[in-house]
Amino acid sequence: MTIKPLSDHILIEPIKEEEKTDFGIVLPDTVQKDKSEQGVIIAVGPGKKTDDGKIMMLSVKPGDKVLFSKYGPSEIKVDGKEYLMASESDILAIIE
Repeated sequence: MTIKPLSDHILIEPIKEEEKTDFGIVLPDTVQKDKSEQGVIIAVGPGKKTDDGKIMMLSVKPGDKVLFSKYGPSEIKVDGKEYLMASESDILAIIE
């Protein structure tokens, strides 16, 4: 299935980082963890329409690694895989 975001929405694949304790023990996925705040952009919408009908292009593109607000994006599942759907305003920075 292909997802094509509308307006200024962005489809993000979250980056799941391994969590380790201070002693080097890797915590399994079953342990309660905080939500990821980093991800890779999979798809972007065309941009948000201004009041005069022009479309403002987004400042991110597919393939960008981004930092986003922890609770801003909505969680979705497509074909058994977890993604996040965010607005451009939820994106805080591009990681280079």
